[in-house]
Amino acid sequence: MSGTVVVVVAAILASIGIAIYFYDLYQPKFIHADAGDPIQVGPVKYVIEYAGTHEGSEETPPANTFVKIRISATNLLDEETRMSGGQFYIIDEDDDKTQPVYGRFDDKDLLDYYLQPGRESAWTTQFDIPFDEGAEYKIGILPTKLQASRDIGIVCLLNC
Repeated sequence: MSGTVVVVVAAILASIGIAIYFYDLYQPKFIHADAGDPIQVGPVKYVIEYAGTHEGSEETPPANTFVKIRISATNLLDEETRMSGGQFYIIDEDDDKTQPVYGRFDDKDLLDYYLQPGRESAWTTQFDIPFDEGAEYKIGILPTKLQASRDIGIVCLLNC
């Protein structure tokens, strides 16, 4: 093999290696847990639990049924971090994703909150979906921009 061919092959292999490194660097990391079990997504440890269904309020009735979850979160950082209801979504058996519905259904509804370092807080949020008690549901958890993580949490909520 001539020296030029060896240099070209080495350059191609180096380019492929660099491309694979950067591809892997920016891929999401999926973390799975069951409802009630702790799951760490970025710098926050969560416990997600099914809290039943409800029919909303006079100001905010559901188009279908509100599926309510309880969210406990502990900030593992040395600085406060933002928590938002928009970090969570429900995934049905068809892998359809639904964002939460905001309202003031109780005094624990998560809209926007700054979680202090080392502190645990708890909230609720709800999703307006056609609910079937026998169907499988999961909760997806995304980190906020401030949490700068590639982690995506998937929590089995019901019937997984």
